[in-house]
Amino acid sequence: MGLWHKLKNSLRKSSDKISENLNFVLTHRRLDEESLDQLEETMIMADLGITTARHIRESLAKEKLDQDISELELREWLAQRLSATLEPVAKILEAEPHNPHVILVVGVNGAGKTTTVAKIAHYFKKQGKTVHVAACDTFRAAAKEQLEIWSERADFTLYSAKEGADSAALAYDALEKATKAHADILLIDTAGRLHNKKNLMDEMQKIVHVLKKKNEKVPHHTLLVLDATTGQNALLQTQEFSDSVAVDGLVMTKLDGTAKGGIVIAIADKYKLPIYFLSVGEKLEDLHPFTSIDFTRNLLGIEANQDKICPIGPLLTNV
Repeated sequence: MGLWHKLKNSLRKSSDKISENLNFVLTHRRLDEESLDQLEETMIMADLGITTARHIRESLAKEKLDQDISELELREWLAQRLSATLEPVAKILEAEPHNPHVILVVGVNGAGKTTTVAKIAHYFKKQGKTVHVAACDTFRAAAKEQLEIWSERADFTLYSAKEGADSAALAYDALEKATKAHADILLIDTAGRLHNKKNLMDEMQKIVHVLKKKNEKVPHHTLLVLDATTGQNALLQTQEFSDSVAVDGLVMTKLDGTAKGGIVIAIADKYKLPIYFLSVGEKLEDLHPFTSIDFTRNLLGIEANQDKICPIGPLLTNV
């Protein structure tokens, strides 16, 4: 199955819900104030956020109020505007020649963080990189066992310790060994933690502090894994983790489990953090670099072979 179809399937719940509401919005072809109110509500219900929904409404009213517009034209218009919001944050995660390039991966319990670590390892292995992984979730025995299985499948070197071991000490040891081995990438999995538990957030900060004793420039990236099914709570998680560690990129998971895939747009609009990957399945190959136009067209239920027939006016600056 190709990327487009995987992304389409992952966003089906979101696109079906939005499509249902867009059908209702355009009961009549002419776009009036009532239709605009309903569209704004649709955007908010899809978790795009109040600010984004309001800007979309204002821009659409300025360009299309009291004009005839088909459902497909409206979808294309929205896809272009929302894509403009996402384009600045659609980035490719590149490994610099740091020997190793260190990537710390953080997130709450149940976000799919450990599996995401394995997928990122596989992503770089396909590029011919040597990848090492530190299993620093020492609070959960299953995390180590998961990575042991993934390491065999994806062929990466794994560093682990017994349950309850000092995760910061393990991270430091892994950095030393990966450096001596001239590894290209060192991925550090961390224990899932609730963003409002200070002691667990402090432990995550300790890992960063200990790593910097070895090399003050690491980690080179700190990725936050967000479960899209949490909706607006993902905004709070982004804020709390960013306050504790220098989060500089996002990975979105479980988009297939929610009708509120618009949360990706709300996060992009508010925090302007790079979105590096979307997880669109359970396999190692199901982690894909984020592209704005593919995401928005699938979110809005636009088929790959449908032409862009809506004339494009000036893009919003705040959306």
